[in-house]
Amino acid sequence: MSHTSEIDLRQLYEAYSPPRIQNAIVRGKIIAVDKSEVLVSIGHKAEGRIPLSEWASDEPPPKPGDEIEVYVETADAQEGGLRISRRLAHSLRTWQLIQQALQEDKPLEGVIRRRTKGGFVVDIGGIEAFLPGSQVDLKPLRSSDNYEDLLGKRMRFKVVKINPAQYNVVVSHKALMEEELARQKERILNILERGQVLEGTVKNVASFGIFVDLGGVIDGLVHVSDLSWGRVSHPEELYKVGDKVQVVVLDYDPESGRVNLGIKQLYPNPWEAPPEWLKVGAVVEGTIVAIADYGITVELIPGIEGLLPVFELSWSATPVEVSKLYKVGDKIQAKVIQFEPETQRLTLSVKQLSPDPWLHAAEKYPVGSTHKGIVKNYTAIGAFVELEPGVEGFVNVRDLSWIRRVRHPSEIIQRGQEIDVVVLDIDPANKRLRLGYKQLSEDPWEMIRNVFQPESHHEGIVARITDAGAQVELAFGVEGFCPMHYLKSPSGEMPKEGETAIFKVIELDEQNRTIVLAQAVPRPARKGKKKGEESGEAAVPEPRTRVASRQKLGDLEAIAQLKALLSKEE
Repeated sequence: MSHTSEIDLRQLYEAYSPPRIQNAIVRGKIIAVDKSEVLVSIGHKAEGRIPLSEWASDEPPPKPGDEIEVYVETADAQEGGLRISRRLAHSLRTWQLIQQALQEDKPLEGVIRRRTKGGFVVDIGGIEAFLPGSQVDLKPLRSSDNYEDLLGKRMRFKVVKINPAQYNVVVSHKALMEEELARQKERILNILERGQVLEGTVKNVASFGIFVDLGGVIDGLVHVSDLSWGRVSHPEELYKVGDKVQVVVLDYDPESGRVNLGIKQLYPNPWEAPPEWLKVGAVVEGTIVAIADYGITVELIPGIEGLLPVFELSWSATPVEVSKLYKVGDKIQAKVIQFEPETQRLTLSVKQLSPDPWLHAAEKYPVGSTHKGIVKNYTAIGAFVELEPGVEGFVNVRDLSWIRRVRHPSEIIQRGQEIDVVVLDIDPANKRLRLGYKQLSEDPWEMIRNVFQPESHHEGIVARITDAGAQVELAFGVEGFCPMHYLKSPSGEMPKEGETAIFKVIELDEQNRTIVLAQAVPRPARKGKKKGEESGEAAVPEPRTRVASRQKLGDLEAIAQLKALLSKEE
């Protein structure tokens, strides 16, 4: 056989022998269609039959001459018979498209067919995929949502997972929506400008501000400090979800997607154009918006607040308890004493609505005059007495009593008590007023000197013992001091606080007006004792005065008793 004959024979064999097409997808042509089957030729005199049921009812019916793809399940070259399937070809081709979509991150279309546990079944070209309920929309589905509206709906999906072994496919519609929103958000961020005015819808209200939806693609935050030039306690006072608002772009970050918005910036700053009536010396009315220990914050108009310091509330030197006199929301009148729009500083005063009472204090409270006052406060060294609002004087503890040594004003007077006082000194320039309380009565020292003479004996109560000695309460509320070396008895025993004993006057300290005492000690008894004397001791001389109890006497009462005693002795 010649070389040319071998070539012709091979070409003839290839022309009449079917290719190796088993388990492959090939193209074929419809030859004939009957009631139940479709005859398809794939060339090389190879033909196969496909059940008419492999065409869906919503597809165009097959007709001779149409080209279709089929899957060759078996091929018998000798018999010339084929077992082919259009449905398998379509499924395999769809599966290839699904795999390609996952690899190339491309979306596919499908139809939601039915509900299943945890989600839905989606038909993608004849292959069923699982759509989780959380991946249907941007917002999670709720039990109240109408799932029937989704059935039969054609949508685009993103393939997120494939299990080739089990032919399982998981898809998501939410992922596509998020990608689209991200692209729209990026486009919007690229055209945003600081100072740009936009319209949006209040999406959420929080304590720190409101979130505004700018067209459903991007949200911006209006901080509470940018809502209004006035004070805002909580944003819900001004806005609620669903409100339409105009906002201005203050700042934005294309990388993070954060957008800061403002509303008050759409209006002029009231400090830059304050009303004409707001000036130093003007009497204004405002609303208390905050209270602190240092003063009160008053809002005159939205955006302009002033400070009313606590020392500008009253002319009185006694600190005002602000929280007890005022509360947030109260209306208050005040005088403007400082106004600096450039630094946004506004200071108010209530006390300056009336004249300073110290302007005529010297004429009203001359030295030596007696007045009534209220004890406002006291310390360890004295008490503050208010003669009128704004005018207070100080009474030193040394000026509270002639009779006894006062350790604290509360021993004589109490807060809120109305007392009479004498003006001892006044300094209007420095607003200082020295008052006296004991000066309301005469000085009893001369009478005390006559009653408590040296070497005289008196009954006393040991009030207090210190390292230096004992403070002794004598008759008429008079106090004396017994040094420690005069306090002990020969046996070394010490009297206890509250015990009564007989004391002898050692001396009268004229300069400090102090009675120095010594505890009276019995003298040894004489051998020939008189009738009535006890053996072993000599009787202590009868005390000139006795203390009935530790009851405190006022100076006037004590002086009256001293006078009575001296008159009786005379």
